[in-house]
Amino acid sequence: MIQSMTGFGKAGVTFGTKAINIEIRSVNSRQMDLSLRLPAIYREKEPEIRSMIAQATMRGKMELIITIESSSDNEDYVLNHELAKRYHSDLKLLSIEIEEKMPCDYISIISRLPDVFKAAIPELNPDEWKVVSEGLSEALDKMNTCRKNEGEILCRDMMLHVRNILTYLKEIEPFEKERMESIRSKMRTAFVEFDNQSGFDENRFEQELIYYIEKLDITEEKIRLKKHCDYFFQTLDEPQSSGRKLGFIAQEMGREINTLGSKANHFEIQRLVVLMKDELEKIKEQSLNIL
Repeated sequence: MIQSMTGFGKAGVTFGTKAINIEIRSVNSRQMDLSLRLPAIYREKEPEIRSMIAQATMRGKMELIITIESSSDNEDYVLNHELAKRYHSDLKLLSIEIEEKMPCDYISIISRLPDVFKAAIPELNPDEWKVVSEGLSEALDKMNTCRKNEGEILCRDMMLHVRNILTYLKEIEPFEKERMESIRSKMRTAFVEFDNQSGFDENRFEQELIYYIEKLDITEEKIRLKKHCDYFFQTLDEPQSSGRKLGFIAQEMGREINTLGSKANHFEIQRLVVLMKDELEKIKEQSLNIL
């Protein structure tokens, strides 16, 4: 089943006084490109988080955001005693050097300096991590569901474009006989003009005509293009999503369409080739968003 690389999943879980929100979003990327924004308490679980996401999806540029909202006002802080003492020593020394006369409240100054106070990072409770990992699994499931829904839309759209190409390919047939008659007429006119200067050999004319027509024959290109379209439909129905494979098939379709255009020598056929190229470009654009 076709899956898009664009998706979004969200889950919310609670543990004690904590409300934990988990969001993951994905967009196009050739490879797995994962960005994590985690609270400090969950950073030790980063390898496990990356593994969970890698198992749930193949590729895409993904961003995971986990935030914590706590209803408790009791936050633990750590005082960096050594740093505070160094600040105090340096400030006293500076006061002596500049002969400061007024008394100074060093504690008030030091408490506002960088890194003197830090929020304490408690050890991660295994039960809390279990709740968070279940929430992450739920968010990943929702993202994959979103990807599948987007994939169904992409699949229907690409099938429409491939059917249009097959329709234009069929519309070429009525012009093929007219095309060959036009080539025959032009060549005969050229040979007749040449006959004014030398003898006209009807057998040689037929040989040259057959050789030229064989070079401009588009039967093989039509057959191969139809087979590539059938293979494209078959790949869309495969259980495993394969955007790269669809992209390769689209390239082969493009080669046959280009060859048809170069051999056409007929305005209406060339017009249909242009329409096929337009449909193919839409297919290529959509295939870039397929997982």
